[in-house]
Amino acid sequence: MSVHLHPLADYIVAQGDTANERTASGLYLPNNAQEKPKTATVLVVGPAVTHVKKGDRIIYKSFSTTDVKVEKEDYILVKEEDVLATIK
Repeated sequence: MSVHLHPLADYIVAQGDTANERTASGLYLPNNAQEKPKTATVLVVGPAVTHVKKGDRIIYKSFSTTDVKVEKEDYILVKEEDVLATIK
């Protein structure tokens, strides 16, 4: 998959993980009841990003992202300072 976004400065382009459609007991959740995950996979990093690289899975602050849709794909833009951790 080719990403047509090129972030500036310390921004990161990532693709957010999907929400669980079922509860642990197997019940289906409607879209408005699904909790939005705070994790994503990094696709592209800006030139000033130092601690995160392409392919990392990250945890980010809840309301710190910008949601973008490019060519029918959903992406998020997040500043490096709003990344709380990487998932190994």
